[in-house]
Amino acid sequence: MSKDRKKETVEEIEIPEGIDVEIKGNTVCVRGLEGEVSRKIPNEIKISMKDNKVILSIDSRHRKERALLGTMRGHIQNMIKGVSEGITYKLKILYSHFPMSVKVDGNQVVIENFLGERYPRRAKILESVNVEIKGQDVIVKGFDKEKVSQTAANIEQATRIKGLDPRVFQDGIYITEKDGKSVS
Repeated sequence: MSKDRKKETVEEIEIPEGIDVEIKGNTVCVRGLEGEVSRKIPNEIKISMKDNKVILSIDSRHRKERALLGTMRGHIQNMIKGVSEGITYKLKILYSHFPMSVKVDGNQVVIENFLGERYPRRAKILESVNVEIKGQDVIVKGFDKEKVSQTAANIEQATRIKGLDPRVFQDGIYITEKDGKSVS
């Protein structure tokens, strides 16, 4: 009988001043100074608000389902941080063989003369994300962590080298900082 007992796990997230959190069914919408982000929460997780806190709970004895609760807590915390402070990723342009030029053209980053190639490489910039190029630095900013990180990954992947020795050809654009944390 004790095997069938469900274990309730509860997570609480404090909502800071100036942040508005709205729950519609299984969708969480977070608004702040920077913008608005919404996310659908899986049906297994019960979500509610009480005393300026978001409360997530799940009734399960399975470890993987309880782990999902921690993941959703992290997503909501990232949403709150994004709409209050913003998310910033930094990339570095490196080249030793051919001087490449990088520029923003609408919703794309255009990389010209990468390894002496004739045709430019392009990386997509997702909506609500800003990309600035200052010398050898590329700064990607926004309020949705997933879109900012995907845009930074798109830029890094656009200069991925195939078929050449990466110890010799180290040219490319590489992520150096993820939201204030250095990447080593």
